[in-house]
Amino acid sequence: MPLSTVQPHSICNEELLINITPQETRLAVVENGMLQELHIERSSNRGLVGNIYLGKISRILPGMQAAFIDIGLEKAAFLHVSELVEYFPTDNLPNPEHQSSQNNNQHLPDINKIIHQDQSIVVQVLKDPLGSKGARLTTQLTLPSRYLVLMPENRHIGISQRIEEEAEKERLKALLKKVQQQYTGGFIIRTAAEGVNEDSITADADFLKRLWKKIKERKLHAKPGTLLYEDLDLSTRAIRDMLHKGVEKIRVDSRENYHRMKDFMENLMPEAIEKLEYYPGERPIFDLYNMEDEIQKSLQRKVDLKSGGHIIIDQTEAMTTIDVNTGAFVGSHNQEETIFKTNLEAAISLARQLRLRNLGGIIIIDFIDMIDEEHKRQVLRALEKALAKDHVKTSISEVSSLGLVQMTRKRTRESLENILCEACPICQGTGSIKTSQTICYEIFREILRASRAYEAKQIMVLASQQVVDRLLDEESNSVAELEEFIAKPIRFQVESMYFQEQYDVVPV
Repeated sequence: MPLSTVQPHSICNEELLINITPQETRLAVVENGMLQELHIERSSNRGLVGNIYLGKISRILPGMQAAFIDIGLEKAAFLHVSELVEYFPTDNLPNPEHQSSQNNNQHLPDINKIIHQDQSIVVQVLKDPLGSKGARLTTQLTLPSRYLVLMPENRHIGISQRIEEEAEKERLKALLKKVQQQYTGGFIIRTAAEGVNEDSITADADFLKRLWKKIKERKLHAKPGTLLYEDLDLSTRAIRDMLHKGVEKIRVDSRENYHRMKDFMENLMPEAIEKLEYYPGERPIFDLYNMEDEIQKSLQRKVDLKSGGHIIIDQTEAMTTIDVNTGAFVGSHNQEETIFKTNLEAAISLARQLRLRNLGGIIIIDFIDMIDEEHKRQVLRALEKALAKDHVKTSISEVSSLGLVQMTRKRTRESLENILCEACPICQGTGSIKTSQTICYEIFREILRASRAYEAKQIMVLASQQVVDRLLDEESNSVAELEEFIAKPIRFQVESMYFQEQYDVVPV
């Protein structure tokens, strides 16, 4: 089915809360008192998106029309042929997200004729390493400032789609064409440039020109694997990229970083400096809006709805599935109305969860089956409207006959779960463990094997408290029968450090 694209738009009544410690920076986007997004940057593992490197081609993959690039990281990074800027007009570049098969690559030139093994190449990180995958790269370099994005390798002029008034678009385009006469390279006008005068735009262009000159100078003496440009840290990047007219306040709880951010704003956007506040309160800044509890909830599979229904979110490396359930919600009229209202509420809730958890890639939503076609359309419209608040680009399909909606959400960084959590050492990421009854029966089989393989006076079983309790209670008759069968006594010992699936059967 054809996908419809949901374009993000400005959000009003926002606050940015920034909690900074030496170990990590956390940024909460709060809308009308409710947590909508959480960004985390740890000093030991800063994100790479936007960084520019001098790389070296370590391996070419002709079948995939791609290459692995060594940029000095643990994992080699990935560059697709469509991201080699000098061979494609910027306005007509193929979308590398859809270049997944050899057939899709047939209209592209042979990568072996463009680049070669051990070649040095300047690249920029598009996506951080995710799971087992290395970083995603491009040679289509971009350098962002407050009002402009410089594209040093082409002469394109673009305008943010969030600027809606045609008269303002034309004004900015004419202004930028005038500014561009003094520069090489192309520019994109950012949303923040709306209503900004020529002097501010020119100052931004001058800054970006100086920055690009420094990067080129650094490249002249650099060795492959060298970082040529590092993007700003999270707190200053948020000011540059997330501060729009709808943001009422930016509160930061570090005095040192407040002054650093204030200096940054004085140079880049003095008109908005009154929005920046230092928060000295004894109560942690994230407690102001109950952020910590919201973060804990965002790590759980189940999300309760106010109506009594709930949604279940399961995240895997391949995709995310979301299942909608009525739960205790029985409605006031009939079953179809109950289902419709639950699906409507779920559509709004899951759109927020996607932002908060930063879930990307393929997402399958299993709405409760609806009979009424108008109900299906209304649920889809509610989902589209809720997704329009998302800063990240999303695309959604129609509701299928099974009530399924397929959508995609652009993924450039790790999900919240992948940042804050790791696979459970007990269940190995399956999300479940064997019951104590199952473990008891495994122990019985192991006792039989041990009694046949070894000459022993007795059998000692070491296990967790839950398993030993069951062996001595519900399974006591089975233990007695087994002792009689092997003609050896069986002893049990609780090991407090053992988890439920862990046990040892020791012939003594």
